[in-house]
Amino acid sequence: MRARGTTGAGPAAVLACLLVGLAGLAGCEAGRGSVAVGGGQPSATGGASPRVEAQEPRTAPPQPRGSEGWRMRRPAEHGEVAAYTTHAGGVPGTLVGLKVSTTEGGYEVSAWRMGSYAGGTSAFVWESGFRVGRLQPAPRFAPASTRTVVAPWTRDLTVDTTTWVPGLHVFRLRTDTGWETQVPYVVTSPSAAGTVALVAPVTTWQAYNTWGGYSLYTGANGDTRSHAVSFDRPYQGMGSVNDYRLAAIPVVVRAEATGVPLSYFTNVDLHTTPRALQGARGYVSMGHDEYWTTTMRDVVLDARAAGTNLAFLGANTMYWRVRLLARGSVPARVMVGYRHDAHADPVRPTGSEDTTARFRDPPVPRPEHDLVGMQYECYPVDTDYVVASPGWWGFRGTGVRRGDRVAGLVGGEADRVYPDERLPRPMQVLSHSPYACRGVATSAQSVYYTAPSGAGVFSAGTLRWGCAMVDRCERPLGAATRRFTQTVTGTLVREFARGPVGERHPARDNVADFDLPLANTVPAS
Repeated sequence: MRARGTTGAGPAAVLACLLVGLAGLAGCEAGRGSVAVGGGQPSATGGASPRVEAQEPRTAPPQPRGSEGWRMRRPAEHGEVAAYTTHAGGVPGTLVGLKVSTTEGGYEVSAWRMGSYAGGTSAFVWESGFRVGRLQPAPRFAPASTRTVVAPWTRDLTVDTTTWVPGLHVFRLRTDTGWETQVPYVVTSPSAAGTVALVAPVTTWQAYNTWGGYSLYTGANGDTRSHAVSFDRPYQGMGSVNDYRLAAIPVVVRAEATGVPLSYFTNVDLHTTPRALQGARGYVSMGHDEYWTTTMRDVVLDARAAGTNLAFLGANTMYWRVRLLARGSVPARVMVGYRHDAHADPVRPTGSEDTTARFRDPPVPRPEHDLVGMQYECYPVDTDYVVASPGWWGFRGTGVRRGDRVAGLVGGEADRVYPDERLPRPMQVLSHSPYACRGVATSAQSVYYTAPSGAGVFSAGTLRWGCAMVDRCERPLGAATRRFTQTVTGTLVREFARGPVGERHPARDNVADFDLPLANTVPAS
């Protein structure tokens, strides 16, 4: 394995800086090998641009060459290498700590910004050079009362992101023996104003994270799962529809291909920075976005009221209410979620709206469909997406007709319209897909509604939306399904960027045309 970037900018790093037109080789000359890539405006914390007169024409810097270098060829199988970051995301200039454990002699780290580039779905940003490896301590409970697993590791690297452009990034670690792992990291935008905001559901990624043997779902046995999970541990056990590589990255690549102004956030940013979405033209929830705090919900509701368009490209959205706590000096590093053990949540006796139950349950029921437009109905699901409103503007360019079936798009979880008094109206049912859930006849929908502010809201109602865009779901869905989801996603992003879409495309209410029971008739899973 070559050791690169350990003593300043080597020839490869300098060439990379030249390829992106980075003035003065900033970052390379500083010995970090750090290269800014992608679109957007320089951040307030980035380097200063040369002053020019207003009338002088500006030449856009060359776009970096695309690559698939972020991908793994030999994923670690038994802890050969593992890592996590000290922050889930941060604005440019954040000093990001990497904590690494390996059984091998050494490793190197590279960072890649995901996007739509000529030649690939990522662009090279930074590399560490060769680092001597070490095996870090075993996981432990902190605290034991909630079975919260942490990796009590020492920081190995500090990465300066001053020159990095906002976006979804992936750290790829490769040992000298070829084992690899990845760590996602979001370079957060300083502002969402005038953009379509792409939001990564990192709380759901952690809820399903089984590193150390525990998650909000699993434990040493069925009744000893965690009641709180920590971000201070590597990601593990995230498959298919829960995997950022198959749910979020396809959305990022398609959105960037549209060329519209974008901003990037984690959903934790919505909790810690309640004004994060101020001025946004659109908001896109990327994938399985199941775990929300009450603050996150209020922030998105406020954005809708201000005319921000919303898209939920998943299902089972905003199902569980959680709390976020600091760990040490870092805010929002522990997520509390008692789920089906809500009676054990110590704040429940107070009647707090932050009790970690389902949003639709006591002590403060706030069913999710007043925002999302639907509610979770069933797991597991595996059926076709049946088109009900082919003239909807978001289907432009797909060529679909009423009754057409988009193969396999509905799964592994699906949502349904519950037409009670909380349902936003006017609402247009876009697809209506009958199926049987554990022997009970039901159906799945995707919907579009318009709010009084003029905001348009789309909810996909299936967890396969993201993975279908690259045809890498639990089973192959085919090229036609891939083209359909890519086309609709691109249309949504472009129209959202033009401002409140409901003013141009009001929803045509057709809820009464479908058999939609008010109550869930499917046994709880």
